[in-house]
Amino acid sequence: MMMAKYSLAILLVFISFLHAHILDIPTRDGVSERIMFLESPSAKAAVILFAGGHGGIQLKQEGTFGWGEGNFLMRARELFVDAPSDRQREPYLNGFRQTKEHVQDIQNVIDWVKTKTNVPVWLVGTSRGTQSIAYAATHGVHGVSGFVLTSTILSDTKSDAVPQMQLEKISMPVLVVHHANDGCIHCSPSLIDTLMKQLSSAELMMIQGGKSQGDPCMAYAYHGFNGVESDVVVKIADWILSH
Repeated sequence: MMMAKYSLAILLVFISFLHAHILDIPTRDGVSERIMFLESPSAKAAVILFAGGHGGIQLKQEGTFGWGEGNFLMRARELFVDAPSDRQREPYLNGFRQTKEHVQDIQNVIDWVKTKTNVPVWLVGTSRGTQSIAYAATHGVHGVSGFVLTSTILSDTKSDAVPQMQLEKISMPVLVVHHANDGCIHCSPSLIDTLMKQLSSAELMMIQGGKSQGDPCMAYAYHGFNGVESDVVVKIADWILSH
């Protein structure tokens, strides 16, 4: 069965067979991170997923989401991190992704995951989520085997885009996944070379096909790998399991 081969437990067709745990993990004084933790007994890796946009997915105890259900990683989720308890209203993670407090929150989630499993831990972000994990990767986050950047923020006027960060500090494996037709103003494929030149340990996976609907920066455009989600997830799982 495909689930046994791709035991990251993020294949869309099988996601409903996993039992979800909703947990609040203390990360700072008086602050916690709510996560949805989906377990697979045969897992070979743990994947911590970071959404794009404002990042406030408003995860409820019953496992429902107040925002972002269409987000690419939300459609292919395993272990999903909400905004912390002190960022549960506007502007959520906007203006917070590149702070020491955000890195502290991420590190505490990683540490918690490592108490629950002996498998490698990977951070996977999409769109604005790539700013979270790239910043964490360049500011001392540890205990992970590598990073996956999907639909990376390549230009930005409000905060550092990923290529503006100190990417030379990253020595762990990095996979960059980008759609060849991404129409988002912040993610132009023409800027991918700028990113790759700064990531000496990275591999690039350019995606073709699918369909684009609505805002080019939103989930159901090429930016969100609309129509090719399952193929992209399988390719990411293959890559992670090969490292």
